[in-house]
Parts: sequence; C-alpha cells; structure tokens
Amino acid sequence: MSKIKPVYLFAGGGSANRRANDLLVLEAFRESGKKSPSVGYVGTASDDDEGFFNRLAGMFRENGAGEVKHALLAPDNADISRAKYILKHSDIIYISGGDVDTGIQILKKRQMVNFLAELYQEGKPFFGLSAGSIMLAKEWVRWRNPDDDTTAEVFPCLRLAPVLCDTHDEEGGWEELKVLLMLEKDGATGYGIATGTALRVFPDGRMEALGGAVHQYVSRGGKVKRISDVMPL
Repeated sequence: MSKIKPVYLFAGGGSANRRANDLLVLEAFRESGKKSPSVGYVGTASDDDEGFFNRLAGMFRENGAGEVKHALLAPDNADISRAKYILKHSDIIYISGGDVDTGIQILKKRQMVNFLAELYQEGKPFFGLSAGSIMLAKEWVRWRNPDDDTTAEVFPCLRLAPVLCDTHDEEGGWEELKVLLMLEKDGATGYGIATGTALRVFPDGRMEALGGAVHQYVSRGGKVKRISDVMPL
C-alpha cells in the first residue's frame, strides 16, 4: 500500500462560508492521523506576510491543530535549514494563498521544490488554499505583458497534485484556467474549485470534490468547454 497521501486543494475566496472552510480543514487534518496535528506553514505566495500567517494559524488552532510554525523562506536572511526542519517535523504542510508565480519563484530560489517533493513521497500530507492550491498542482499561466494575451506562457508548479486547477473564480468565468487549457495539449482537463469547496487529489490522479461541485473544463479543437462537474461522493 502506498504511503503517499492525497493532496487537498481548497478554494478559499473572500465570501467563503467560515463553517464550510472549517469542515474542509478538519478533513485535511484527519489525513495526518493525529488528533492535534502540527502544521508547517509555507507562506511564499504572500511573501511570508505575518498578518496572513497569524490569521490562518488562528483558524487552524480553532480547528484542533497543535503547533503552527511559519517556515520562513522569503526574507533575505531566511534560515533555510530552520525552515526545512520545521516542515520535516510537522504532521501536515500548508501552502498559503497569495500570488502563484511569486510563491513558486521563491521556492525555486531557495531550492525547496525537490525538498517538498521528497516530503510528499515520504508520506507527508499537504493542503493548500487559493494560490497555494494552484502551486500544489501541475502548472499555471503568467503573462509577460499583462495587456497582451499573446504573451501568456505556462510555468511548472510543485506537481504534487497531478491536475490543472484554478480557485474561487466562478464569478469571473475561470478565464485564467481557460487560457491555461488553451496552452496545453488538446484534450487537457482543468478544474475550477469554487468558493467554499475543495478537491481531494490522490497520487494516481483520482479525485473527489468536497463541500460542493467542482467545475470541470476540457480543451478540444481550439476551444474550452465545460463538461460534467466533479461531485462529492
């Protein structure tokens, strides 16, 4: 039996129901097998914003977490050995929201991408919120010139969850996800994780929606169309 755990991708979103998010957090915490799991916090997407950390740490503790430690990686004087120690000895690792590209670039600069992959292969559970969920997935899209759609390009993320996804953009019509799918091979599938929901992704690519329907899109013949939603079991 594989010791690798499912990855939990939370949508987040400003209008998300707090109770719904609490239930999703509890679901992820159960993956650790601990009653009060310690959480290692990776905040590179928010440039290790302390306010972000304090808010999320408080929510995690309210939902039964034990210690929540900030593995600082963004500051120029970051102690990378200390950050690795925190993550290696945490029961579950959280990847914060913010900006996907910024988050990944800092992890690459600090040579943390392979380290996180090793922890995942060793059976460490991971969960993310908003941009953190996208970071845990395969790839994302950026624009060299934000005003020119022809400059859109795909870049790799952590690839712990073998999916393409976006989060809490149901009101925007998942435009960035659609651009990503158009840049992928024909037949690529992507998932729009709506506000207040989550996607549990297993190592073999199987997935389950949590908290509500997850939107599913596919690129075919130069177009992106919505297909059947992924529904909770």
